[in-house]
Amino acid sequence: MAFTFDNTYDKLSAQFYAHVAPTKVRGPRVVKVNRPLATLLGIDPDALDSPEGAQVLSGNTPVDGASSIALAYAGHQFGHFVPQLGDGRAILLGEVVGTDCKRRDVQLKGAGRTPFSRGGDGRAALGPVLREYVVSEAMAALGVPTTRALAAVLTGEPVIREEVQPGAVLTRVASSHIRVGTFEYFAARDDYKAVAALATYARRRHFPEVSAPKNDALALLECVIRAQAELVARWLGVGFVHGVMNTDNTSVSGETIDYGPCAFLDEYDPKKKFSSIDRAGRYAFANQPRIAQWNLVKLAEALLPTMGEDEDEAARLATEQLERFPAIFETAHARVLRAKLGLRVEHDEDSALAADLLERLAANEVDYTLFFRRLCGSAAGAAADAETASLFAHPTAFHDWAVAWRQRLAREETAPEERACAMRLVNPALIPRNHRIEEMIVAAVVRQDFEPFHTLVEALGRPYEERPAFAFLSEPPKPDERVRATFCGT
Repeated sequence: MAFTFDNTYDKLSAQFYAHVAPTKVRGPRVVKVNRPLATLLGIDPDALDSPEGAQVLSGNTPVDGASSIALAYAGHQFGHFVPQLGDGRAILLGEVVGTDCKRRDVQLKGAGRTPFSRGGDGRAALGPVLREYVVSEAMAALGVPTTRALAAVLTGEPVIREEVQPGAVLTRVASSHIRVGTFEYFAARDDYKAVAALATYARRRHFPEVSAPKNDALALLECVIRAQAELVARWLGVGFVHGVMNTDNTSVSGETIDYGPCAFLDEYDPKKKFSSIDRAGRYAFANQPRIAQWNLVKLAEALLPTMGEDEDEAARLATEQLERFPAIFETAHARVLRAKLGLRVEHDEDSALAADLLERLAANEVDYTLFFRRLCGSAAGAAADAETASLFAHPTAFHDWAVAWRQRLAREETAPEERACAMRLVNPALIPRNHRIEEMIVAAVVRQDFEPFHTLVEALGRPYEERPAFAFLSEPPKPDERVRATFCGT
């Protein structure tokens, strides 16, 4: 199998990972290979999508040049520190430099026990594997930084969760798997030599544009703050709720990682949460920026002793960077909202206009995605307003807001149809609707029917286009179809 590995993480010292081979499985079978991604990585997709490929993607057949390591990390989970987590069911095969000259990790998720499994079986169930494949690829198509899915394979063996389910392995691709929790792991052990080495490695790998900084740790913190602020702003733009924003699920590269109990808003509700274990709403939709900053504080705390011998000065510099997060996020979020509203030029009143709209959406329980897509039609002409307003329990709530919106639009020299076209490039017609994801999982797990999965992958690969064959996927759930709780699947 033609993986051309160029591994660097395994050149770090031994405490960063554990060498481990995947556990072999009985009857691997390919469910899906991401052919465009394989080609981008310089891998023959036909070779992957074959019986021999299934042996590789399940971990049965070793790959020449593979690192085959499980990464060590810790993490704050719902605010409580766990000093050792690590890859309990994931094995990093190695790093590939793609045809675009970008370096990416290739990891098998669900490949068996590792030294970090903590008594777990190291396996993944089919449902969560298919969820991560669909949602991560949808996020990539939506333009949100994310890990990617290269392949999903069945193992031919059951796994036991609340009930017996088919086992599967996801081949995940990421800019790296370095997390805030990776730094916390070494800081908790007072191994600041390792923290400093990791900071230098991560800064050079992910932010090489920062040339020869005097302080790698401080430079990395500054870059991760910006990357996380931009990421969460994009999440809010598409109505995404991560579900479990623990520090071990926070990538320093600024990619969305670990699609466990994630979900998308149907009706707009800033307090909306889905994760069955998030009883207090810590990771609710509107809380995500605050939690991102909280996670960044934990990164700063782990890095602090490596920022210089003067502790007070190091703390001052770190605090200075952390205090910039709200402004960076607000700028990024305002830019996202302006684009969704069809505004090209920034004006002081834009934030108030957007905030007023969001309040009206929440009060009327308006479907977030459907509203902004219909707003594109209203941008082309007021004749579409009736259809847009019909989403509101009280249509005058839209009509009253639209008066101020059109007054604002009139201050820009953009033709209505041109504006509408630009808005359709940022307001998706399709998202991974929660009820469709659940339907897809039930079909695959219960009936061994993968057609809904393949349909979602195909449709969500072009989320900004309206294609009649997939129009049904844009429909909000009926009351009895609503997904009110999601589960991580571990």
